[in-house]
Amino acid sequence: MVTAIVGANWGDEGKGKITDMLGEESDIIVRFQGGSNAGHTIVNDYGKFALHILPSGVFYDHTTSIIGNGVALNIPDLFREINDIVKRGVPKPRILVSDRAQIVMPYHILFDQYEEERLGGKSFGSTKSGIAPFYSDKYAKIGVQVSELFDEDVLREKLESVCVQKNVLLENLYHKPALNPDEILETLREYRSQIEPYVCDVSSYLHAALKEGKRILLEGQLGSLKDPDHGIYPMVTSSSTLAAYGAVGAGIPPYEIKRIVTVVKAYSSAVGAGEFVSEIFGDEADELRKRGGDGGEFGATTGRPRRMGWFDAVASRYGCRIQGATEAALTVLDVLGYLDELPICVGYEIDGKVTRDFPTTARLKKAKPVYETLPGWKEDIRGITEYDKLPENCRKYIEFIEKELEVPIKMISNGPGRHEIIYR
Repeated sequence: MVTAIVGANWGDEGKGKITDMLGEESDIIVRFQGGSNAGHTIVNDYGKFALHILPSGVFYDHTTSIIGNGVALNIPDLFREINDIVKRGVPKPRILVSDRAQIVMPYHILFDQYEEERLGGKSFGSTKSGIAPFYSDKYAKIGVQVSELFDEDVLREKLESVCVQKNVLLENLYHKPALNPDEILETLREYRSQIEPYVCDVSSYLHAALKEGKRILLEGQLGSLKDPDHGIYPMVTSSSTLAAYGAVGAGIPPYEIKRIVTVVKAYSSAVGAGEFVSEIFGDEADELRKRGGDGGEFGATTGRPRRMGWFDAVASRYGCRIQGATEAALTVLDVLGYLDELPICVGYEIDGKVTRDFPTTARLKKAKPVYETLPGWKEDIRGITEYDKLPENCRKYIEFIEKELEVPIKMISNGPGRHEIIYR
């Protein structure tokens, strides 16, 4: 049985907590895309953690955590993260890395920084983790696969060829120092000695696990609206954030994914640039940001203050649809207890017409939110574990959102802790 956990919006929906929670009943947890450019914040018995590349199930001693072939593998980040959690008392996790995963090279991070610098005010709001240059190289067929670390002749030839191309850009476009293939090769030798014990044919491993009836969890990064095909292009990430890509990024058949838990936030937030129709500003945004998440709404990777907004039913319904959600998990509901009323964006007005469908980016730029307002519940709901015990206005808010999403809300998170959750 394969379950995918993915985000419906711009990322930051609280997937880490849901993965950590569902990890309890899983055997294998797979990260299937993205790199260490976005983080998952998790609060459990060991403390509070921000994971970037490790799957969010590493806190259990019965699970195997896998870095799938679709991941942008930053090897120093991976080992830094393993050491960090072990230092804080977490048992050393069992980790496997796909031999087909590709490596984030030191020059990917440089190119990311140089390009954002060059673009200045027109930048993409990148986390400067090397992700766009990494995926550009992967699809230009000049990336380095983990398996290639073990063949120095192939590696040297590839690096010499890549450096010729990169150095033209460094010299003429960025006016920065040239790359030296010998130095890069030396770095890759270090990477090889670190990663060697973990490398395996992940697709074959998962094939055997499925035959044995193991429970597999696929963990996505970011959310639907950051997908390069279906999101707010070009202000998107560089790998597919959709559950469908989970099959590709892990190396399993698509028909094995039986359950798609799409995580939806009870209000909206986003890190980075791009269209955000229900965005709010000023004191209203500051108050929500301060109360939001666990310790405030700031990016788990960058620490940047997140942009805040009211719940966007248009974007969230679309996000659930393109994920193929079989159910939704609604998070950070407890944050909203201070409000007298709760606006919900139920439509976009574009050129004088109201639509309930999520448009392409050029039309999205013109969209103005159409709100319906519900009364607040004005009390603290943390610690409530039964749906019927929630205040009536709180249940009405959930049921209104569920109707808009057209997907059943099966889980409601009402606090950052692992078991602060209501099942419906």
